[in-house]
Amino acid sequence: MEPMRRMSISELAAEHLRTGLRSGRWGGILPGVARLAQDLDVSRQTLRTALRQLETEGLLTDRGLGRSRGVAAIGANIASQRPLRVAILRHDARLTDNPQTSMTLTEITHSLQSAGHVVAYCKKSQIELKHHVPRLIHQLTETQADAWMVESGSRLLLEWCSTQATPCLALYGRTGDLPLARIGPDTLPAYGTAVRHLLALGHRRIVFIVNAAHRKPSPGKTARVLLETLSAHGVPTGDYNLPDWEETPEGFSRLLERLFKSTPPTALIIDELPHFFAALAFFLRRGIQVPGQLSLVSSDNDAMLDWCPPGFAHMRWDNRLIVRRVVRWVDSVRTGKADRKTIDIPTEFVPGGSIGPVWKG
Repeated sequence: MEPMRRMSISELAAEHLRTGLRSGRWGGILPGVARLAQDLDVSRQTLRTALRQLETEGLLTDRGLGRSRGVAAIGANIASQRPLRVAILRHDARLTDNPQTSMTLTEITHSLQSAGHVVAYCKKSQIELKHHVPRLIHQLTETQADAWMVESGSRLLLEWCSTQATPCLALYGRTGDLPLARIGPDTLPAYGTAVRHLLALGHRRIVFIVNAAHRKPSPGKTARVLLETLSAHGVPTGDYNLPDWEETPEGFSRLLERLFKSTPPTALIIDELPHFFAALAFFLRRGIQVPGQLSLVSSDNDAMLDWCPPGFAHMRWDNRLIVRRVVRWVDSVRTGKADRKTIDIPTEFVPGGSIGPVWKG
């Protein structure tokens, strides 16, 4: 009997990559040599030897000098048939989180599972990790997944996601010109309409309450629309219109106490439904009448608002379009297609009974 031959390090690396290719771990393109060498804990030269072996076997294709290798037809065909594991990073996973977003994520999860995929939620949300990007990165990389979906991610986090080999879709969030897929409501025209409507009613002290992702490291598009619309109508703008605050129930309460201490706003636009109802409770305790003394607009689109006649002013869009987009994107990832489209859902401003002329009292 001939002695068993031990595999060289390059052969072991090739076998590891071969297993990954056949299981569909990678789509159309492999990560770069530096990234793969680091992941496998081998030298770059050892990795290049392993990659050449896989090219000989027909599993990989050489795409030219300086470009990552592509997955050949055999690898792509296998990958397109298997289910994907999709990891979802929540913005806020507490029970007090936005019910509309929670419902949308529930529908996304059900639709992906019905298509045969596996959905896994990251252990901690961005709020729980205090938007600390290194910790969020660690959590994403430690969560076994073929694709990521990040809900309302900050600009810094999404910048990092756009540089990774793992495909990522931003559910809402500030992607701007990043090469990253995104789906969410196109609220810019609706916000502009809402601010102009309030200005026409005589409001000048208009405050926009949003989470940190819309404020930091600089105001996002929706916040800029509000500030620029005010400025265009001769209203000075600053931190008063876009206040900073700690994203906790206690922090939100302190924000309202600060806002209504000396120069109270005449109109508030509040981005999250839990914050909207928390504000209503604050106004009830203070005896502040809506819309008599204060106009109020919800940026959210939730059926609960329809149960409060004559209704609250709010934004409206079709959440079903978001669910369909996510499912189509995951299918594209499974077949090895690089889908980085930004799709904005049409949104309208719905005036309601919670806005009125500036109080003259």
